[in-house]
Amino acid sequence: MFKKISLAFGLSFLSTMIHAQIKEMPLYEGKIPNSTNPPNTEKSAVDNNGVLRLSEVSVPTLTVYPAPSNLANGTAVIICPGGGYRILAASHEGSDVAKEFNKLGITAFVLKYRLPDDKFQTDRSIAPLQDAQQAFRLVRKNASAFGIKPDKIGIMGFSAGGHLAATTATHFDQQVGELADNSNVRPDFAILIYPVITMKDFTHSGSKSNLIGANASDDQVKRYSNETQVTSLTPPSFLVHASDDKAVPVKNSLSYYEACVQNGVKAELHVYQNGGHGFGLNNKTTQDRWFERLKAWLQANAWLN
Repeated sequence: MFKKISLAFGLSFLSTMIHAQIKEMPLYEGKIPNSTNPPNTEKSAVDNNGVLRLSEVSVPTLTVYPAPSNLANGTAVIICPGGGYRILAASHEGSDVAKEFNKLGITAFVLKYRLPDDKFQTDRSIAPLQDAQQAFRLVRKNASAFGIKPDKIGIMGFSAGGHLAATTATHFDQQVGELADNSNVRPDFAILIYPVITMKDFTHSGSKSNLIGANASDDQVKRYSNETQVTSLTPPSFLVHASDDKAVPVKNSLSYYEACVQNGVKAELHVYQNGGHGFGLNNKTTQDRWFERLKAWLQANAWLN
């Protein structure tokens, strides 16, 4: 299934990945761009709900969850956990979801993106997007080695990770950072789960403050309000939200969906009457599983073929 991986990973990495199946790898070869080169102070902890929380992330990585060879269909998804751009909820919005995609024959990549922080980055506002765009460069460049198709790679995000996914889906023609080039960083589809979409009045204030600052300029607010950035080239999108979400108002998903419709972008939106925020794969207020709705959407758009 796997062939030679480019960049610095080499045959030893390939051998490890084949035997371990799941492997974390560096996102960048050598020096991390847009970095103040601080010591790595990343912390991990499991909260009372059993959620693995990563904080002070300054060294980005990509963890590969290969689809079983008997199910693999060539589709892949890059997953961005949420956490208000303050922490990463790495299990219930990351690894747990990756394993569900594997059951569909989809290879998943969990992106441990840098959390914006002036101590760690020269320009904190572009660091998460810079990492997401690099993830697309890396995955597409090595598509054959990963056993996937370069035109079947989507992005998924939860909460603030949903903001990053939506930003990646709408800013692919605005590459950021030192490694900007002519490579294709456009997702082929986007999956946005209770996403932060806007930096305007119905935003999640913590995400806004951490990414661009509570008193960001009007230009910055517009740039990162993704409902204003949708065009006819925005990839097909699938959205899930709960009406009673007090942390990230459902208007975030509604505004993005409306922008997709207005621009002729294929989109599907599922709004539950209850569920609150941060439910991951399991909205305990309903017997309906949104991941089954996602499976049907993926099938309808030929990404499970």
